[in-house]
Amino acid sequence: MKTFTKLLIAIVLICIAAFLYFWTSSPKVPAPGEQPVVTSTTTPSEGTPRATQTTGGQSVIGKSVEGRDITAYHFGTGATKILFVGGIHGGYSWNTSLVAYELIDYLTKTPSVIPAKVQVTVIPVLNPDGLKKVVGTADRFTKEQVSTSAATVATGRFNTNSVDLNRNFDCDWKATGTWQNKAVSGGSKAFSEPESAALKAYIEANTPSAVIVWFSAAGGVFSSNCGSGVSTATREITNLYAKASGYPAHESFDFYETTGDVANWLSKKNIPAISVLLTTHADTEWSKNQAGIDAVFQKYTN
Repeated sequence: MKTFTKLLIAIVLICIAAFLYFWTSSPKVPAPGEQPVVTSTTTPSEGTPRATQTTGGQSVIGKSVEGRDITAYHFGTGATKILFVGGIHGGYSWNTSLVAYELIDYLTKTPSVIPAKVQVTVIPVLNPDGLKKVVGTADRFTKEQVSTSAATVATGRFNTNSVDLNRNFDCDWKATGTWQNKAVSGGSKAFSEPESAALKAYIEANTPSAVIVWFSAAGGVFSSNCGSGVSTATREITNLYAKASGYPAHESFDFYETTGDVANWLSKKNIPAISVLLTTHADTEWSKNQAGIDAVFQKYTN
């Protein structure tokens, strides 16, 4: 009898234990109106600029001559689109890519600076092949990776076809353009190069309300114009960025003839655009540019 009683107690305890196990381990079913919790297991790769869930992430807008990705990073969800472009002159103006990456960091850490109705896109490296010539990578890099050879840095201005991409856009385009006192290739025709063609396709698909392009080095903010004068909207953005940053404002770039210029092509398409030229080839001047960027954002706050 005692053996039977012990066996019965053991069976009861096993049943209770089984019941508790299934009750606690089963997934919780949300009550009506309650949202289930979803946990992401995706980890961004080390060294890659990260976008928050509300930014729209990143996209590849095209490929370079050597097949490298041209990547755009997107922040915000508004209908008004503002585009920033760096690295059009590759490794020659490597600091224009670094300032663009600093903007990516800024927007990642403080997305609240983006006005509610705005989406910001940053293309840090339009000429990845030219950048790789100088820093050894087409991805994010540091100053320490920049070649100490002046000749190498100069060749990084051009794409793999030896074309100056900022002579390859459709505003006063010429097959042979000018850089300082040198003749440079503008390509076989406007948009002959995959890098400039990729930016053209992106612009035409998205129609930004304003475009800021970084170059170096002259230290100023330059309005765009393709033979029809500077638009009111472009002049306003020029003055806003210049006043906030401390750079001087200029109606045009008159140091030498610039044919096939990207900002002037944007003007031809009635898109407000400015060229921001950093003062040297060695500094991003982030604090100045952050102030200019914030001033442009403020314009679209209301």
